[in-house]
Amino acid sequence: MENIITSKDNPTVKLYQKLSSSKKERLQYGLFVLEGLRITEDALRDGSVSHLLLTENAYNKTADGLLQADLRDTKVLVISNELGNRIASTDSTQGVFAICRIPSGKKPAFRDNGRYVVLYGLQDPGNVGMVIRTADALGIDGIILSGSCDLYSPKVIRSTMGSVFRMNISVINDTDALFALLEGNGVRSSAAVIDKDALKVTECSFTGRHAVFIGNEGNGLPADVAARCTRRVTIPMNGNINSLNAAMAAGILMWELKK
Repeated sequence: MENIITSKDNPTVKLYQKLSSSKKERLQYGLFVLEGLRITEDALRDGSVSHLLLTENAYNKTADGLLQADLRDTKVLVISNELGNRIASTDSTQGVFAICRIPSGKKPAFRDNGRYVVLYGLQDPGNVGMVIRTADALGIDGIILSGSCDLYSPKVIRSTMGSVFRMNISVINDTDALFALLEGNGVRSSAAVIDKDALKVTECSFTGRHAVFIGNEGNGLPADVAARCTRRVTIPMNGNINSLNAAMAAGILMWELKK
């Protein structure tokens, strides 16, 4: 094995660390990072990888499989095990890292009877990643992030378990533009709220193109945003519980949306 990188000052290693820690750098370069074998395999199938970094140990264990992918647009680097531990964001790293290209200007793809989820103001990366993963499992047709945390932060990417490469995901932070897009494409909308007077989601029918809005973990949907939706829906709950974790609530809502 030749040209093993050992210096933390290597330009690609420094770029990886910048992208890992800074949304500003991710936006500036149009790149994001990920760590782990399975999600890197997903990224390679997607054609998103610009740089593949493997520790010596990872190269010996996984190169035969990973290097079978189409790597014409990918630069492969082997780094020392010590350097891999330095840039890792997990305690027990597999030594497989990638720098990926952020899709430019990705727009929702609306289809007949499509089912969509709008994550409005979600700030917990784990919740956002879990919703994306659950949406993938349930066959949701698309996700729109509006005013939520950075889709390409390492924590969100890791939580999606590769679903970020399989789902149609777009970011529309302008609320007026978001509603104009939905209305212009004949998408009805339901605001998920905590209100006993709202329609019980278990008793609702979802016809045609439909999107469910899910709000911030602590404050829910702003009242003015909920008012702009076609209707308001709620998850009926028993006992003294009046709220659920955002990702759990989203899972229930998406299940009903797809029934």
